[in-house]
Amino acid sequence: MKIFLAFTALALPAAALACDDCKTRRPVTPGPVVEYDLYIREQTVSPAGKPVRGLTINGGIPGPTLRFREGDFARIRVHNQLKDEETSTHWHGLLLPNQEDGVPHVTTPPILPGKTHTFEFELRHSGTYWYHSHTHLQEQSGVYGSIVVTPRGGEPVKADREQVLLLSEWTDLDPHEVQRMLMRGSDYFGLMRRNSQSILGAAQKGMLKDYFKREWSRMPPMDVSDVGYHAFLINGQRSTQITGKPGERVRLRLINAAAATYFYLHSSAGPLTIVAADGPPVEPVKVERLFMAIAETYDVLITIPASGQYELRATTQDGSGHVSAFFGEGKLTPASDPPRPNLYKMDEMLNLALEEKEDDPRASLNLPRPGSPYRLLRVPQDTTLPAKLPRRKVTLHLTGDMNRYIWSFDGKTIAQQPYVMIKKGEIIELELINDTMMHHPIHLHGHFFRLLMGQGTRSPLKHTVDVPPMTSRTVEFEANEEKDWMFHCHILYHMMSGMARVFRYEDAPGHSAPMLSHGENTSSAPPASANAEDHSLHHAAGLGEHSHDMAYVWGAASFQSHMSEGLLTWMNPKNDLLLSWEVGWVGVDKTQYEVDALYQRYFNANFQAFIGARLTNDPDADDRAVIGLNYRLPFMTWASLSLDSEGDARIGLARRFQLTPRLGVFGRVEYDTRTRWEWTAGADYTLTRSTSLITQYHSEYGLGAGVLIRF
Repeated sequence: MKIFLAFTALALPAAALACDDCKTRRPVTPGPVVEYDLYIREQTVSPAGKPVRGLTINGGIPGPTLRFREGDFARIRVHNQLKDEETSTHWHGLLLPNQEDGVPHVTTPPILPGKTHTFEFELRHSGTYWYHSHTHLQEQSGVYGSIVVTPRGGEPVKADREQVLLLSEWTDLDPHEVQRMLMRGSDYFGLMRRNSQSILGAAQKGMLKDYFKREWSRMPPMDVSDVGYHAFLINGQRSTQITGKPGERVRLRLINAAAATYFYLHSSAGPLTIVAADGPPVEPVKVERLFMAIAETYDVLITIPASGQYELRATTQDGSGHVSAFFGEGKLTPASDPPRPNLYKMDEMLNLALEEKEDDPRASLNLPRPGSPYRLLRVPQDTTLPAKLPRRKVTLHLTGDMNRYIWSFDGKTIAQQPYVMIKKGEIIELELINDTMMHHPIHLHGHFFRLLMGQGTRSPLKHTVDVPPMTSRTVEFEANEEKDWMFHCHILYHMMSGMARVFRYEDAPGHSAPMLSHGENTSSAPPASANAEDHSLHHAAGLGEHSHDMAYVWGAASFQSHMSEGLLTWMNPKNDLLLSWEVGWVGVDKTQYEVDALYQRYFNANFQAFIGARLTNDPDADDRAVIGLNYRLPFMTWASLSLDSEGDARIGLARRFQLTPRLGVFGRVEYDTRTRWEWTAGADYTLTRSTSLITQYHSEYGLGAGVLIRF
């Protein structure tokens, strides 16, 4: 890091602050210029013990902590040293000019391989923040780090020392493979988390009635998280040490930089004292256990004990793991985990929403699995927005389909409905209603919003808010910016599958301007003498990777002693291209096959329609065109009905029973007006992410066994 004091224009010429990409001059800042260089490159890393590909910043995961004082002027050069990938950097929680926000194509051009982009902005406010890539799934691979901005006059609540504790997680899988597994509905992550639901598991908990009640309601198994991880990290390690002498008070700057993991924090030394949330200070308040949403930051105070070693433990929301920070010396007093979630009983999932409605602001915090401490957060100053400004209410429903892994607002992905239009000078009251059974951390770029949770004029300012299942949050903010700002769920895989919008200021200049990549040359670019205030090159006409829905190819095939079945699928949120087959060679004169090549349209979790061709060498049938539908009945039973161009109809029922987390049984029965009855029943046992053992009896081909391969 380099620091240059820029007291006058003579001390630091304006040319030294020229924007590398705009070729325009910026006025000299009156404050110190603080410079950093961040090098993003690909390396072999092993956070979980296995050498795998990762993306590092300056050789590490996480990247370095960027430290500033309020009023500093940041100049941060981001060097993309990746061979064939674009990258980006978003400064999460910082208020800065639109073109510096770092979202590729929406506010800032992507940084091309081998290129460098210089970000320049004033640090307008203090607090704990972080930075991360906003390109594809790079954040999950390691492109993130912390930011600390100390206030001009020092922290309002004093501490003897401070330390950043950045929480994250790690998967040895390629994040794109993680996304593909989620979209195909893989159950393997449940096995990794040790919370897969099964009939045996429900029986052991005495909840068979709840299990089958859920299936009667056609609801998929409940969960509190999506991804199974190989490691959880604190400052890039499995554990860390909090430094300090006995009796010293330490400010811990907590950052949840995870891609898909909420954490519960508990100290064995006693309550944590919250003194800041998402950056701005709050009046000190004590909590026994802190529930921390993805992308949030909290500053908390602890005191190093006079004797003994104590633990600050961050336990994952799903109970699949934890990380620890230890402080003090001597005999260890460990912290505790909250109870693991009971996913068989829906009532437990709704307790939080009910407790938040109680008069006692600590009601939800007294639960064994508490909620966010929002009703306790109170700021020292009045945060009321100007009464003279026009006010408008915007309501957004948080929606999703866990099985198909579609996440959205109001049932539409960002590709289907990109913008929420707002006007400069109005106050937006934003109501977020969660219609899903998962928590969602919702983040607004470029603005702080007031969290309306009963504190009136002292309502806290945040940029990220947790919205629990089947409940709502209301926030408000002054529309005092310009151009486009991202708004999205900060579960990385939810955002990438569609739970995002762009808040677009109406009548903002530059909406139709083309977005160039850093380092890209074009004859249409404006000359260097363009108006210094015209940043149209940095403004998105489109949405980049968010302009289209994600699509993946996946499949499964069984290879057994008597037959083979399989399915190959291309899918995006609403459309499928399907190639399925059934081939048998035992119990028949010659090998028989039936192949369906279909286009299928997804309407909702219970209904899809299809059209295509059915090819067969069955002596009792012919090749034909086919049209039909699939409908999910109570007890998670799938019914299918199809008509073909030969005038025949086929109706079928299919059902699967998950006996244990790894062992399932299945059955299917069909009646075809041409070929009559066909049925099959079998069982499979999961071995690995991609393989299972399978045995199956078929009404035509008899009994056999083999292996099931998922790809």
